[in-house]
Amino acid sequence: MEISLTINGTEHKVDVHKNTPLLWVVRDVLDLKGTKFGCGKAACGACTLHVDGEAIRSCSYAVKFAAGKNITTIEGISPGEELHPVQQAWKEEVVPQCGYCQPGFIMATAALLEKIPNPTDEDIDQNIVNICRCATYY
Repeated sequence: MEISLTINGTEHKVDVHKNTPLLWVVRDVLDLKGTKFGCGKAACGACTLHVDGEAIRSCSYAVKFAAGKNITTIEGISPGEELHPVQQAWKEEVVPQCGYCQPGFIMATAALLEKIPNPTDEDIDQNIVNICRCATYY
């Protein structure tokens, strides 16, 4: 089935089964490898990207639901060469360890800050529930 997607501001037509997880369309069909596979059951957050500005777990989000929506991956979070403010903060604070889970954490954080510019600890705990593979973060 041909599905039209807007990813990082670019229109794409993909020929995939309508229930294919968006993660695999992004990674395998469109070759955007920044969004990671972690658990395959929407638990860890490594696959987090934005659909119409909301952080979603793309490993369990069927591509049919993404048609007609604006999808942003880690590759498209910041236009041009400049880093997104969250990416810049990550760099300045030397946050990454192994780095595998970091795109998901960055996407979840960016979505939260877009929705709640000055989040409380409770807001953070409720909205950034990603899990780190190397156990550096929780």
